Amino acid sequence: MWGQVAMAKPNRSGARPKPRRPVAKAVAGGRSPALIATFVAVGVLAVAIIGYAIYAVTRGDGGQPAGTNIAGLTNYRASDPKMLTRNHVRGAVAYPVSPPVGGDHNPIWQDCIGDVYPAAIANENAVHSLEHGAVWITYRPDLPADQIETLAGKVRGTPYLFMSPFPGLDRPISLQAWGYQLKLDTATDPRVDQFIKDFRIKAAPEPGAPCSNGVTATGTTPHNTPGG
Repeated sequence: MWGQVAMAKPNRSGARPKPRRPVAKAVAGGRSPALIATFVAVGVLAVAIIGYAIYAVTRGDGGQPAGTNIAGLTNYRASDPKMLTRNHVRGAVAYPVSPPVGGDHNPIWQDCIGDVYPAAIANENAVHSLEHGAVWITYRPDLPADQIETLAGKVRGTPYLFMSPFPGLDRPISLQAWGYQLKLDTATDPRVDQFIKDFRIKAAPEPGAPCSNGVTATGTTPHNTPGG
């Protein structure tokens, strides 16, 4: 009947109505706190995965670049990691490997922006360049001129590469990156390019460190100041 207030029907069973489950309060935009927390957790995980991927590409001491399966490669990171110390010293260093592949070194690096040095250079400056991610190509001074030119053609104008003669090598050619060494007989061996591809920059304990404005002089006495 119009004008009368409708009355709720009594619960004839006498049982109490079941309590309703609490519903999460919506926040701005209609999203619940639980949903927002899920989004945040997923975002943090994504950042962590991306960060590790970047680290894996640029890692130095702890990581193993893909080229560790090159035939004839000596992997000192695996066989003797304790020799790869990274202290700065101004005097001569007695390296256990020749040419050296890491260890204590001079505070000033050898320029490694595609430099082709005509004479031997100081180990201590060269090792600092390896720490920055350079590949150092060394060769016997009596290597045929055409083979020297083949190597030089790979080096010139390419950052994080440098080369120099190295008297006393037990093989005609030796390639060095931080913690890795490959000795070869000819400049046309395809493993030269493979070594450069796999270890240039990628083997750096200090990824992103410069290869310019260092030592440009030759001579085997360590150079304590930049320039020639």
